[in-house]
Amino acid sequence: MKLAVAGGTGTVGMHVVEVARERGHEVVVLSRSAGVDLVTGSGLSDALSGVDAVVDVASTQTISAKESTAFFAAVTRNLLTEESAAGVGHHLALSIVGVDAAPHGYYAGKVKQESLVRAGAVPWTILRATQFHEFAAQIRSQTSFGPLTIIPRMVSQPIAAREVAERLVDLAEGPPAGRVADLGGPREERMAEMVRGYARAIGARGLVLEVPIPGAYGRAMRDGTLVITNDSDHGSQTFDQWSAAQAR
Repeated sequence: MKLAVAGGTGTVGMHVVEVARERGHEVVVLSRSAGVDLVTGSGLSDALSGVDAVVDVASTQTISAKESTAFFAAVTRNLLTEESAAGVGHHLALSIVGVDAAPHGYYAGKVKQESLVRAGAVPWTILRATQFHEFAAQIRSQTSFGPLTIIPRMVSQPIAAREVAERLVDLAEGPPAGRVADLGGPREERMAEMVRGYARAIGARGLVLEVPIPGAYGRAMRDGTLVITNDSDHGSQTFDQWSAAQAR
């Protein structure tokens, strides 16, 4: 089948592209580097010609609810409009566990994305996943000031981006399924400990300071809102295993 991957050069997207091609699918990458602007819709019409399913893993780096909502609203509307025109039969969106219970900051955009997908004319599937193992490295790079790294107090259940990609391709190969079971990692972790473990694995030194984020957004980070429930699915690779692989 022919799959289009929105955000196909990102943390999860590159794995989705790799897994899909390993399974023999034709893959179209929807990204600026491939001549497609998801925010404006430029290049989408031609890129979606003959596509059977679209996997949307596009993302943006912001903690602003306004900016996140504007991004995901624009991208989702453009995708759904052009998919409908091209006769695409399946729109598959990756979302985040717990967003409806914590519709703040970046998560506000994901809530908007889900609502647009549900209301759209293209048959759909939504998979919610927890944060990826790679998030520890990303947040460390964004919040380090010399030898000091400041990490929000957060309980997570991280999963390998590769395992999320495999599940997404599984779903894309099947019919639209609506909201499917959430996907999370094998165990809960504290974000500060993840960052410390990653730093040790790559031989980095410095102090990691854990601080609580105020308000409802910070409370959701701390109280387990963003981890999976008993009826969710689990990945297999632990964060420690992933970190060891980065060191190698």
